[in-house]
Amino acid sequence: MSAMLKRFFQPRPARVAGEALYAAAAAQARTPGFYREIGTPDTREGRFELYTLHVILLMDRLRGHGAAADETSQALSERYVRGLDDAFRELGVGDVGLAKRMKALGQAFLGRLKAYSDAFAALPDATPLRDVVGRTVLEGGEGDVDALTAYVIKSREALSAQPLERLCEGVVAWEPLA
Repeated sequence: MSAMLKRFFQPRPARVAGEALYAAAAAQARTPGFYREIGTPDTREGRFELYTLHVILLMDRLRGHGAAADETSQALSERYVRGLDDAFRELGVGDVGLAKRMKALGQAFLGRLKAYSDAFAALPDATPLRDVVGRTVLEGGEGDVDALTAYVIKSREALSAQPLERLCEGVVAWEPLA
């Protein structure tokens, strides 16, 4: 294949970065400590909430930092939606049911994105963030909301210290859980 054709068929760097960030967010959300130590429900909903939280943390870091960051964030968002679609298809949800569920999940994601953005804007007052984490990730249950809130704050700070260029290349280092 000629160099010109290779360039034509090669995915855009932001798309590659979005895929890598998606994989990193999904892997971090699977960390056993979230379920064992913090008490996140080990259910589809609990895993969805942790996964969504990590995607939102990445999108929050990328927001407002120029075209490359915006394009990477958009690619991450698109991969997130494809991941949800894939998960439903694996569960055997057909096209008719899938459209309804994807619409509901899309609305849920946008609601969480706004709730987390508002909570982040209120920092250093962690009360709004604590409320969002308790209501969504811990489903209003028995988990350790203070530990998870502290993790989110530390993760957000750690992400802000990571070079934007590395994130736009799809490289992220997550904060350890404890």
